[in-house]
Amino acid sequence: MKLIKLTITLDSSLVDSLSDFLIGVHDSAIELSVTDGDGPVTLQAFAEKDVSSIDEVESVIAQVREYGFELAQIFACDPPKITVEFLEDRDWSESWKVHFKPFAIVPGLVIAPSWEKYEPAPDEKVIVMDPGMAFGTGHHETTRLCLEVLSQTEAVVKGGTMLDVGTGTGILAMASVLFGARHAVGIDNDTEAVKAARDNCRLNSLSEKIEISDRPLEDIESTFDLVVANIVHDVLLELSKDLGRVASGGSLLLSGLMDGNQSENIIHCFVDKGFQLIEKHTDDHWCALLFDKAV
Repeated sequence: MKLIKLTITLDSSLVDSLSDFLIGVHDSAIELSVTDGDGPVTLQAFAEKDVSSIDEVESVIAQVREYGFELAQIFACDPPKITVEFLEDRDWSESWKVHFKPFAIVPGLVIAPSWEKYEPAPDEKVIVMDPGMAFGTGHHETTRLCLEVLSQTEAVVKGGTMLDVGTGTGILAMASVLFGARHAVGIDNDTEAVKAARDNCRLNSLSEKIEISDRPLEDIESTFDLVVANIVHDVLLELSKDLGRVASGGSLLLSGLMDGNQSENIIHCFVDKGFQLIEKHTDDHWCALLFDKAV
């Protein structure tokens, strides 16, 4: 296996959306170089692929080009320009550590890297993180939206149980416990994500309350007071049959969506499955949807 390096020059308005697509769909590591002023930015994405398979490589490039073109139409800007290189594998997670500093992701909750000492204020909760190769440090709008909802959702603050589908670094599972959930389960099909999430739970002394595994969603038989999935639109649709692991009277929180056609598709899909939309939160073209399951 080698790394495909995509160097993408694009309008700054597309950075979050295209980064989210690359991370969510292709498990890509992301590096960002921002130019001075209002000019374009350069995004570098590193995806591990079998470069002996020309079809696979061409498929990756075609998907990125197509998604970039769609985003450019939505944001009314020039489409991204993409160049491709092949590199020997290495751990790219080290190169951006210098840019990851402690920050308040929502009021009262600070995300702090494990390699920097942070002294919290008396009223602050802190999640210490080492993302490893599981990219998800909490900077994206959809993560913030999910955390805002988690901090107020009855299923969490009243000590319920939570399932985090596609847990990544474990941010949402850890936050749910800090906000009041008595137990959380985080699942991911990426072995690097599972390792990173487990390590982060240990860093925060939360391993007794959080179970992290690579179990497929369809193999989970338990129900939960809250099920959360912050994944891309197409994957949410693929998993829709199995995302209903919600206890009677519980809630389902879905994000990773652009407001508009994507959110409407998801609303229709889950209303048809018996859920009721109770809240819609938006931030810069992104949204999070909170559904209730009828008693």
